Amino acid sequence: MSKSTIYVKRVGWDAKLVNESYPWIERRIAHKPKLAPWQRAVRDSLLEVGISPFNGFTYDHKYGTKVGGTIFDDSGRRHTAAELLISGNPQNLNVLIHATVQRIVLDTSGSKPKAMGVVFKDEHGEEHQAFLSRNPGSEVLLSSGAIGSPQMLLLSGIGPKADLEKQNISVVLDNKFVGKGMQDNPMNTVFVPTNKPVRQSLIQTVGVTKMGVYIEASSGFGQSGDSIQHHHGIVSAEIGQLPTIPPKKRTREAIQAYKDSKEDLPFEAFMGGFILEKLASPKSKGHLSLINTNPDDNPSVTFNYFSHPFDVKRCVYGIRMMEKIVNSKHFINYTRLDKASADKLLNLSVKANINLLPKHTNDTSSLEQFCKDTVITIWHYHGGCHIGKVVGPDYRVLGVNGLRVIDGSTFFESPGTNPQATVMMLGRKR
Repeated sequence: MSKSTIYVKRVGWDAKLVNESYPWIERRIAHKPKLAPWQRAVRDSLLEVGISPFNGFTYDHKYGTKVGGTIFDDSGRRHTAAELLISGNPQNLNVLIHATVQRIVLDTSGSKPKAMGVVFKDEHGEEHQAFLSRNPGSEVLLSSGAIGSPQMLLLSGIGPKADLEKQNISVVLDNKFVGKGMQDNPMNTVFVPTNKPVRQSLIQTVGVTKMGVYIEASSGFGQSGDSIQHHHGIVSAEIGQLPTIPPKKRTREAIQAYKDSKEDLPFEAFMGGFILEKLASPKSKGHLSLINTNPDDNPSVTFNYFSHPFDVKRCVYGIRMMEKIVNSKHFINYTRLDKASADKLLNLSVKANINLLPKHTNDTSSLEQFCKDTVITIWHYHGGCHIGKVVGPDYRVLGVNGLRVIDGSTFFESPGTNPQATVMMLGRKR
């Protein structure tokens, strides 16, 4: 039984409907990648160190090594969920661009609150209201993601009573679980230099271990002097690594200090690639809360990466596995480097400056500390509106009529190597 099958069974989905919905998504936006040289080297090395069997190209998450799908086609064009709208009936669909929802309109005159519509702002900042039709089956579907959906429920008066009253929000429904159980799949990287430029690639080969650690790879970021000063792909603090530090430390000064320190990085520092390890089903959990009642301001989110010892244990396992891969015959044949010192590579990875966390002097001698100091996000946020706590099995908000949440905030774990397909499948299935 594949990991995908296990997940579907655990969450109680209709397996037949799921198996019909996934291919519908895949046919429209997913593609088989052209495997880059770096990815081939990682594939062969994964098998060499025992992450087997080789499962070929597959969307399923079977134990072993595989080549996964990509949303980039052969010409390099990226495909997104927006393209799925083409398959909809245009007569039943109106899309308002530049519209930002402020809150859900709830009728509290009955025995149970009922969603009636939403308040939104246009591009000029003017407020409007959109109401449901009189059809008895009309509903408001909330799909603002793992951060936006619990935030919107809180702004609308659905959530922990004490938290709502703290922001002077009228309590429509007291539910202590809204915004709780926030999780993210922590990722750590080992940087591997090469003596020549490598072709850019982004997560094509995947090793799925029985420890719940996924081994992946990227390459070719930072090949120009300009990019060294601006970004180096997914391991870049400028494009979203702020969640790795506590909320009160997420300041403009911290970002500027990070950028300033990057100016000292030599050009050669990114002539190579990364081996990545990501934890599936982390045990560490955090929470989300409002900092004010302005929907345009992000809420405060804490994921508490590696607060659970089992997550740390699995990360150390993943780092040791990456060390084996880097020193494997296939990988050394590709990089043309001498057998690398593990400490040397870990030290390079610490100095790669991939997040805003302070580093410790024992990072390379303590893999546990290395995991905590070099953690980065790959933006697989989930939780905050869990099934059975905030929504029911049909994704209707508990205690409220006419309101559902359909997105990753309902997940108690992020399935697979990337949750995009599952989120899209859920939209299709529902």
